[in-house]
Amino acid sequence: MDKEEALRRLFGHQAFRDGQEELIDSILSGRDVLGIMPTGGGKSVCYQIPAVLLPGITIVVSPLISLMADQVAALKDTGVRAAYINSTLTMPQLRTVYSRMEAGAYQIVYVAPERLTAEGFLSVARRLNISLVAVDEAHCVSQWGQDFRPSYLHIADFLEQLPCRPVVAAFTATATDEVRQDIIRLLDLQDPCCVVTGFDRPNLFFKVLRPKNKPDALQALLLERKGKCGIVYCATRAAVDQLWEAVNRWGIPAARYHAGMSDEDRRENQDEFQYDRKPVMIATNAFGMGIDKSNVSFVIHYHMPKSPEAYYQEAGRAGRDGAPAECILLFSGGDVRTARFLIENGNENGDLTPEERSRILERDYKRLERMVGYCKTTECLRGYLLDYFGETHPEHCGNCSNCRASFVSEDITRQAQMILSCVKRIQDRLGYSVGGTLVVQVLRGSQDKRVLELGLDQLSTYGLLRQSSKAAVNDWVDCLESQGYLRTNPSHSTLELTDRAGEVLFSGKRVEMPVRKAKEATAPAAKTVPAPAEADEGLVDYLKSVRMDIAREERVPAYIVFSNATLMDMARKRPHTQAEFLEVSGVGAMKAERYGGRFLEAIRTYEEKVT
Repeated sequence: MDKEEALRRLFGHQAFRDGQEELIDSILSGRDVLGIMPTGGGKSVCYQIPAVLLPGITIVVSPLISLMADQVAALKDTGVRAAYINSTLTMPQLRTVYSRMEAGAYQIVYVAPERLTAEGFLSVARRLNISLVAVDEAHCVSQWGQDFRPSYLHIADFLEQLPCRPVVAAFTATATDEVRQDIIRLLDLQDPCCVVTGFDRPNLFFKVLRPKNKPDALQALLLERKGKCGIVYCATRAAVDQLWEAVNRWGIPAARYHAGMSDEDRRENQDEFQYDRKPVMIATNAFGMGIDKSNVSFVIHYHMPKSPEAYYQEAGRAGRDGAPAECILLFSGGDVRTARFLIENGNENGDLTPEERSRILERDYKRLERMVGYCKTTECLRGYLLDYFGETHPEHCGNCSNCRASFVSEDITRQAQMILSCVKRIQDRLGYSVGGTLVVQVLRGSQDKRVLELGLDQLSTYGLLRQSSKAAVNDWVDCLESQGYLRTNPSHSTLELTDRAGEVLFSGKRVEMPVRKAKEATAPAAKTVPAPAEADEGLVDYLKSVRMDIAREERVPAYIVFSNATLMDMARKRPHTQAEFLEVSGVGAMKAERYGGRFLEAIRTYEEKVT
């Protein structure tokens, strides 16, 4: 079997995606690799095909203990001999896996990073012919990444203790240049073939909302999407628990997931979501890294994440099968305070020096500043994210809420002068800067206790914008910040003038603000990745019911049988023979043999009913 045959027979695809073939060829030739590929871009195929073709065994290091069983089940379903090793196995089960590994029963074994340096595993590993070590979610090795895991630092130690160094392949979906260099250094990749296929996910529709009432906004969003599979991310465990109760009260079956739950409860909730018994998951960022569930049609962030990296990772769990999906962020000023608290109290690595802690804190503040910028920008949302990762892109994507809205320019020079002057006069009076909330209160003539205690009601700028709404003044402040006349100091969340402020205050510079003219489009369908026109929705639904029957019989999640994208292609092509069934994207030889008869019969039955 060669790589092309493996792709067709095992995974049901007729051609490699961008970057896959180069990475696979490098691994097969004995060269280390680093693959930066978007979620849903086919990273796993890059090490699974070599695992099948190379002699010996492939070890996959993965932090996803709760998902290993599903990943192994999916591989077995395609005919690949696979197993996993993690803390969920009993000692008898662990001894059985070790014994079968030494007997050559497996082509690929998933291992939790904590297990690598355990003497039992090391003893077995030293006696194996390990041809490849694949590191999934490789950004976890870097303390500059958003998901640093100290256990990932053991990988290099593990490799050094093997009698013969295998090829090492590292993969991740998001990594800045600094993180990429850390991956290469800390995993000791030797002359790696580095492939970056890009970060863009054209099938994802990006949207930012600033609702007055977040629970009401979330309820409306979920009811509009009732029956669809989605994830709602929250910043804290308490918020997860509160929302989980509320969402279930709204009549939407929901599971929950956070680190404060017991292992058993997390596994149970994970299964409820994976098997579509509860289509909505309410979770903290403890859930979902590397999730294989392909039918997630929306990801809603109830709170703003701390960084663009974290947001893109989490939002990217939607639309893994290539079908149109939505990524919606509900933003409020309180999110910034919550994110700052988490940044300042969330570093659990006690081995850092004070200098390292200071550097990480400064980095996290800068990332937070960029994340706030995403929430406030009127430019293309997709473009903002791609800029962050250093990828070129068109000015307008046509598939985000900003690109689909209509804007007109409004001259706000007068308001800008008032705001900038107020910021300056507050600083002159107090000798230090204050937060944006206090600035807005002064401009609107607030009688707030702090305003009066500080004597800010005596300023000439006090009450200059009392006829304007709080929302309007906040929008003007956001505009001045986005255009570089103001900045929020990330260390103190204080509003400060930049050097450019003088252009408006003293040089007559005009300030124009884009104002949304038309109501936003809400349809998530991407123009660049449309659903096949010939796919009969009724047939797709019928095929989904057949898939669910099979999934229940085999006690596996439905997407392991076939993804939504495969069912869409099946409905479009309407195969009537086994050979035609193999032409459906995502149908390999093993799955065609196991499921072909039932799906072909389902297509015939459906056609007889509608004709």
